Amino acid sequence: MAVRKPSDPLVILYPLVYIVSASLSDPVAVTAGKVWLFPVDLSLRGYQVTFQNPQIITGYFNSLFYTVFGTLLSVVLTITVAYPLSRRDLYGATVLMFLITFTLIFSGGLIPTYLVVKQLGMIDTRWALIIPQAVAAFQVIIARTFFRTAIPDELVEAAELDGCNDLQFMWSIVLPLSKPIIAVLALMYAVSQWNGYFDALLYLKSTDLQPLQLVLRNILILNTTSGGVMDAAAMAQRQQLADLLKYCLVVVGSVPVLLLYPFVQRYFVKGILIGSIKG
Repeated sequence: MAVRKPSDPLVILYPLVYIVSASLSDPVAVTAGKVWLFPVDLSLRGYQVTFQNPQIITGYFNSLFYTVFGTLLSVVLTITVAYPLSRRDLYGATVLMFLITFTLIFSGGLIPTYLVVKQLGMIDTRWALIIPQAVAAFQVIIARTFFRTAIPDELVEAAELDGCNDLQFMWSIVLPLSKPIIAVLALMYAVSQWNGYFDALLYLKSTDLQPLQLVLRNILILNTTSGGVMDAAAMAQRQQLADLLKYCLVVVGSVPVLLLYPFVQRYFVKGILIGSIKG
C-alpha cells in the first residue's frame, strides 16, 4: 500500500495557488516570471478584461444551463436504466448489459453520430449538447453494480409482501439508499458537461448558444494568434495581457466545479468504490 507523504497535498495544491496568484498579478510580472506563490503587484486587470467580454457572461449562463439540466436528465435516465438491469428477475438483462458494454469498445463514429443529430433536427439547438450524451455506458455499469450490491433481494421481497409495487419501491426505498451513487453520477455528468466543448464545436453555429469552454477556447486562440501590423510596444502589451488572460480564464472556468465538489465529496469515495469494485 502506498504511503502518502506529508508533501503530497502541497504538490497538488501549488498549481492551483500559482494560477490564482498569477491571475491577480500585474501582467508585466506574470510575463517576467516573477510570480511564484503570492501575487506580485496586485491587479484585477485580467478579471476586468475577462468580464467586460459579453460572450463570457453568455457562455457562463449557457454552461450553467447545460450542466444543470443535462446532469439532471442524465442522472434520471441512468438510474432508470441501471436499476432494472440490477434486478435478477429481469428477463434479458444479460443481453442488454452486453449491448451496453459493447458500446464501450465500439461506437458508431463521429460522422454517423453527426448525421443522426442532424436528422433529429438538433443542429444549432441546446438539445444537441444534452440528448446525444445523456446516458453513458460506464455510469450505467457503475450504478447497476451499486444497486445490485446495496439493494438486497430480500428487501425487494419484503416490500412486495407489503404490497409495494416497483415504482413505489424505487421511490421510497431505492432512491433514499442510493445517495452515494447519485452524488457520483451527478459529479461525473456535471464535470463532463461543464468541461465539454467538442460537441458544441460540431453542432452549434450560433454564438448565443455556445458554452463557456468554447468561448474561452476562442478567446485564447484569438489572443495568441491574431496578427496585424503593430509596433513592438503594442505587441508586447498584447502578449502580456494574453498571458494574464490565460490564468484568469482557467480560474473562471474552474470555480463552479471547485464549489460543487465539497458538497458531494463525502459520498463520492463510497459510491465510486461500491459501484466499481463490488459485484
